[in-house]
Amino acid sequence: MKFIPTDLAGAFVVELERHTDERGFFARTWCANELAEHGLTARFVQGNVSYNHAAGTMRGMHWQAEPHGEDKLVRVTAGAVWDVLVDLRPDSPTRGEHVGLRLDATNRTAVYIPKGMAHGFLTLEDATEVVYEMSAFYVPEAARGGRWDDPAFAIDWPAEVRVISDRDAGYPDYQPGPPGP
Repeated sequence: MKFIPTDLAGAFVVELERHTDERGFFARTWCANELAEHGLTARFVQGNVSYNHAAGTMRGMHWQAEPHGEDKLVRVTAGAVWDVLVDLRPDSPTRGEHVGLRLDATNRTAVYIPKGMAHGFLTLEDATEVVYEMSAFYVPEAARGGRWDDPAFAIDWPAEVRVISDRDAGYPDYQPGPPGP
């Protein structure tokens, strides 16, 4: 696996190292040892899948409040998304900044998202499936969110949002401040 730092401290693009032959290719999607060598959480306790019928489906921006923060490894297994991370960590040198990248089933690139970052995506194709590995169990009381179009995030999405849940559309403006996200 290749770990490519993003512009957000602690967040990485994770590219597969393919071993190809006449059958196709083989690659590890994650390895605890390689994650640990980069100082990243190497223990995942939960896996999730998000299937989305239509292009233009928005999911996010989501995070879990401490002490239930989640490190995530996110990959697209069908279709494509514009994936966005927003750094909400109070002590981070990149607090308040965001990064967006295309994840798709063709490039099979993943993104490692440290806890304390908001995460969301917009589907770019119909029938898009996103797979998450999570370092912490989901705790409903710790679930938090911010609007995809919140001026505090200032995200430039590459396509129109056509499908969104009432919950995701109705989050209030983000208000940064202690004790953190």
